[in-house]
Amino acid sequence: MILVDGCHWWFRDRKWCHMVSDTSYDELHEIAAALGIPRRGFQGDHYDLPEEYRDRAIALGATAVGSRELLTRLRDAGLRLSPARRRAAGTTPSPGLRTGHRPWQSRARTSR
Repeated sequence: MILVDGCHWWFRDRKWCHMVSDTSYDELHEIAAALGIPRRGFQGDHYDLPEEYRDRAIALGATAVGSRELLTRLRDAGLRLSPARRRAAGTTPSPGLRTGHRPWQSRARTSR
């Protein structure tokens, strides 16, 4: 089952939420693709969604849950990666991403 929590995290004048699957990563990647989010937006065990995508995810079958329930169900399914495992898998956000950049958003590059 695809789960989305509430949009509580602000970045660049937008609210963000998390989208996970308590069934499989394949299921999660399928709905992300249906939403137009490329695979490079995957954060190791979830996708970060801007608020305007949340309703679309729900329309595609995602279930709205609280953040604690989302994490509990992800852990219970064995799909929650620890920060160390995300680093080992190379999916921990880069320093630019820690400030909120989402890799699936287009962003103009500037030369230095």
